[in-house]
Amino acid sequence: MSRIGKYPIEVPAGVTVKIDGQEVAVKGTKGELKLTLVDDVTVEHADGKLTVRPRDDSQKARAMWGLSRTLVENLVIGVTTGFTKNLEISGVGYRAALQGKNLQLNLGFSHEVLYPIPEGIEVKVAKPTEISISGIDKQKVGQVAAEIRSYREPEPYKGKGVRYAGEFIFRKEGKKK
Repeated sequence: MSRIGKYPIEVPAGVTVKIDGQEVAVKGTKGELKLTLVDDVTVEHADGKLTVRPRDDSQKARAMWGLSRTLVENLVIGVTTGFTKNLEISGVGYRAALQGKNLQLNLGFSHEVLYPIPEGIEVKVAKPTEISISGIDKQKVGQVAAEIRSYREPEPYKGKGVRYAGEFIFRKEGKKK
């Protein structure tokens, strides 16, 4: 039995859930999200709770049970509170700035990196070394954060680069004489 899948998902007040076959649509204060689930699981809405169950006792149905429940829970959390990822930039001369619908990054290259901000994602630059990425779709927020981080990943000697807030960078000792 799935440890994650067996728990019901609380649907807060102000959130409407519409189930049409395998498609789950969730609408809340921040927006609307849709998800099409695999055929091996079923979703039921009763008493202000969503319950995800496997259709049969096959290995694939049990494997998709916990995943499907987590994906549906992410829809509910996304339309109520949203998701946020914070990035930190460290390095001499490394900085970020918003330029219209683009994020301008100076990361030690001979050129500036312009990252176009996708639809549905909000990027804030509080300080030149801090970037906050927020949105209602957890996958999209994580993907944007990973793409920005991939321009200059933190290196192990001085720790320069773009990293997630609170991320531990394993440091190496430099060359010895």
